[in-house]
Amino acid sequence: VCRLSGSYAGGILAAGVFSFSRLTWQWSIAAEVFSLNNLFVGLLMALTAHFEEASTAKERSKISKLGAFCCGLSLCNQHTIVLYIVCIVPWVLFRLFQRRELSPGHLLKLGLCFLAGLLPYLYLPASSYLNRARWTWGDQTTFQGFLTHFLREEYGTFSLVNTGHFLTDFSPEVMLFQLMQMKSELSLAALSLALMACLSAALPTERKNLPVIWLFTGMLCVYSLFFAWRANLDITKPLFMGVVERFWMQSNAAVAVLAGLGLARLVPLGSAALDARRVLPCLEWLSALALVACQIWTNYSACDQSSNYVVDNFARNLLSSMPAGAVVLLRGDLPGNALRYLHYCEGMRPDITLVDQEMMTYEWYLPKLAKHLPGIHFPGKRWNPVEGLLPDGTLVFNLHRFLKVNKHKEVFVCIGLHEGDSTWKKSYSLWPWGTCEKLVPSEAVFDPGEWIRLTRNLYNWTEDYGRFQPSSWEAVANEEMWQARMKTAFFIFDLAETASVTAEMKSRLYTFAYTLYKEIINSHAKHPVNWHKNYAIACERMLHLQEVGMDQETLLSETVKHFLLYVERAEDDPQRQDILRAVKHLKKELQVLRRMKKE
Repeated sequence: VCRLSGSYAGGILAAGVFSFSRLTWQWSIAAEVFSLNNLFVGLLMALTAHFEEASTAKERSKISKLGAFCCGLSLCNQHTIVLYIVCIVPWVLFRLFQRRELSPGHLLKLGLCFLAGLLPYLYLPASSYLNRARWTWGDQTTFQGFLTHFLREEYGTFSLVNTGHFLTDFSPEVMLFQLMQMKSELSLAALSLALMACLSAALPTERKNLPVIWLFTGMLCVYSLFFAWRANLDITKPLFMGVVERFWMQSNAAVAVLAGLGLARLVPLGSAALDARRVLPCLEWLSALALVACQIWTNYSACDQSSNYVVDNFARNLLSSMPAGAVVLLRGDLPGNALRYLHYCEGMRPDITLVDQEMMTYEWYLPKLAKHLPGIHFPGKRWNPVEGLLPDGTLVFNLHRFLKVNKHKEVFVCIGLHEGDSTWKKSYSLWPWGTCEKLVPSEAVFDPGEWIRLTRNLYNWTEDYGRFQPSSWEAVANEEMWQARMKTAFFIFDLAETASVTAEMKSRLYTFAYTLYKEIINSHAKHPVNWHKNYAIACERMLHLQEVGMDQETLLSETVKHFLLYVERAEDDPQRQDILRAVKHLKKELQVLRRMKKE
């Protein structure tokens, strides 16, 4: 910004507003690709400005070669930057062509510089060939495997999730959310200044740096439109919204630069209109510093992660709860990444084995990583719901077969099992183990009292319920740990409802579930809303048992109270009206019972 406009205040505004926005700040302290992508975006835009301001052909040649190298290097980190590259590269080539500086030799050198930037990709086939990494993605020893990884095909090329189709519908909602997010992240003032830069560039009297402003505006539009087309996640869900909004940092960078240029344009325009040449530069600095200070003030508390160990504690609790030598079948980003980090990087619980359920369905996973999973037997090359030989000769196995050949191991699933394979139900059951579950042979006898004892104090979790933003992984981890407190009670209650057992055993199960529900509910003032419903149903079941020592009035009161607490907070429950009708009936029963007691 400073190079293009000569305004230091504009440069500080652009850098400060973007750097101290919530998203940029948060992801700059996370081990993800986005902070490095922000660096490359800034670098490419700076080189573009430097190229435009270059005064000699030699300088432009040097900058264009450096830019070509940086374009290739940036693609080694994050694919979305290609949307800026496809705008910058033709623009640079056109500007060189305009000045008659684009010869075939120079074009060849630019291509070689670009390829040199892609050299880090050579690490992939080398690493894949050596096969020493205990965790990796894909098999890049073949050209097809390398291309699959390069194009990110297993995730979905230029998509946030692989839906099996390349085309998705353009989403105006995503564009609207992006605009609202820009306003929230960069402030309305910054958006207004960015618009000012675009409008001033359209004035016939303003020709300075016009091509660069239109280039940056075009980059912003291309990226936003393309992303609105390819962002195939449901952004009405907070967690998915959190996934999508990370990619808007790239467009926010362009808006911040335009905002800085807009501020720089205001000074000469204001000076010409108001004849206040001394006052306006002071106002320029004051407004720039004020906007940056406002960003810091607004976002510091949300971005201060100095005491945030939520995901770390989540993973440590899960690993610590596992018995010696256990096999953990992982599923999902949160348990998968968190547990793998502690297990592989920090060496926590080297006695257990982590196996990724989703990865076992890929043809490269077991050939590459099975040797790093000692003590586990894989009865084939890939996990598939239908076991046997595939047409290409690949031997596949289902979960039932996997459990059968590893029956010497205690096997747990975190979190949940792959829905496509239900073969495990032939010989196994899932028993709750905190956030996870244990696969237990069906012939094993369930002792509710003993299982309550084993799972009662699995975790040391002290986070308050609902204290994290719904779009954060901390919120997901916290929700899982809170719901884990109720899983054993829910399992025992469900067993009483569905299992073919004697009336005496059914009564025991209901009593165990009710007692555990009551203990949990009374131990926590604030908790998940579904706990009220579960406890109310347990109280209602106890009413029908006529257990000795159970006060009917108390049970009725608790049922009514917690059903009402539930419907008060769960307004979107489709059974809400049915629950309210049931509560109305229970209130009448309670009144009758109280009258009978008085008489």
